[in-house]
Amino acid sequence: MNSQLRKRYFCTDKQGRNSDRRGAAAVEFAVVAPIFFVLVIAAFEFGRLNVMRHTADNAAYEAARHAMVPGATAAEAVQRATSILNIVGTRGATVTINPSVIDESVEEITVTIDVPMNQNGWITPRFSSATNIQASSRLRTERAGN
Repeated sequence: MNSQLRKRYFCTDKQGRNSDRRGAAAVEFAVVAPIFFVLVIAAFEFGRLNVMRHTADNAAYEAARHAMVPGATAAEAVQRATSILNIVGTRGATVTINPSVIDESVEEITVTIDVPMNQNGWITPRFSSATNIQASSRLRTERAGN
């Protein structure tokens, strides 16, 4: 039994001597674990920012679709975009409707959304202090005269 334990915990090198390998796994883990965890956290961060980018694109499009219908106002379009952005917990987003007053003479509506990365990232605030995710959508209005 004792010889089986020795074979289990000791390795034999090329000269036939026993070498102790019990701490090798701990050292290897200590070297690899920080790199692995940084890569995992970065993957989550980039995935989350990608979701915010696509949500901003979708919110701009949906707000423009809402504003293009006769009788809609710019405030309603901003509310529509904000409600979509709140689904993923976007903070500090700015929604701009151009023109700010929508009446019968308006032929085209542009919705622009700016999402500051420094308010919405877990890691990126340290690396992207002045970077914004920007989304824009431009649609023609549905008017009887168009």
